[in-house]
Amino acid sequence: MSTATTAPDRSPERPRATPSRRSRPRPDRPRSRASTSLTVAMGLMLAYTLVPLLWLLMSSTKNSQSLFDSFGLWFGHGFSFFHNVHEVLTYDNGIYVRWLGNTVLYAVVGAGGAAALAALGGYGLAKYEFRGKRAVFGAVIGAITVPATALAVPTYLLYSKIGIVNTPWAVIIPALASPFGLYLMRVYALEAVPDSLLEAARIDGASELRTFFTISLRLLAPGFVTVLLFTLVATWNNYFLPLIVLNNPKWFPLTVGLSQWNTQTTGPQTGATLDLYPMVITGSLLAIVPLVVAFLLLQRYWQSGLAAGSVKQ
Repeated sequence: MSTATTAPDRSPERPRATPSRRSRPRPDRPRSRASTSLTVAMGLMLAYTLVPLLWLLMSSTKNSQSLFDSFGLWFGHGFSFFHNVHEVLTYDNGIYVRWLGNTVLYAVVGAGGAAALAALGGYGLAKYEFRGKRAVFGAVIGAITVPATALAVPTYLLYSKIGIVNTPWAVIIPALASPFGLYLMRVYALEAVPDSLLEAARIDGASELRTFFTISLRLLAPGFVTVLLFTLVATWNNYFLPLIVLNNPKWFPLTVGLSQWNTQTTGPQTGATLDLYPMVITGSLLAIVPLVVAFLLLQRYWQSGLAAGSVKQ
């Protein structure tokens, strides 16, 4: 009886696959170089932004003599910050407080109104069809290219005819017009507000105004806050237009008022004018505090996801 035997498998073993040169990971040198250059560029931009603020903060703690004798980016002899703040707030019967109140008025009414008008206009250009829509949008784009300083003198001549020169309205009314804010809200509304959501609201019987204020405005909140901050900074730092249309110091904003103090420091070098140097610097530091607070309070509205839950499941 013969037994079957199986022949041993003598097939040659396949060599193990070795990673080819193409599959071997290479060090990502171009990407690391790009990240390094970007880091250096961001560091330079950060230094360009923070060094003047650091100088302003350090200089506000010095008196007139220490301001010129000590290193600019460090404290001087003695600590005079609170004394400088007291001098700023009480000089000339507290005129700085009046200028601060005027600036808050111009910024809140002007920037708030500009953001509201931009939201309404941008929403209308994005979601409604009407005759002359392209012409209106073209006019908005053209208005963006015109610098505000070029309109200051014509604005003064126009306001002098209607008798509102040297009044708060001469600063507030031009601040209400923000072509860039209108353009930004139009672009944002195209993507942020779904047409299906508007149709659902109309089917439910909601009016156009109710749809805008209860649904669309919530979706436009990040864009609205962005326009609000842009117009707030522009109105807060506005200098040339108030300088032309305002003559009474009681209506000056901080920019024009601090410029007047700075002009007095370049006059005859007496003790009185020299004492204005710390006041100008400390007043400039106090002027940026409300803007920093506004950014800290409004930055949370930039977070995405505001449309979550707006559509019924």
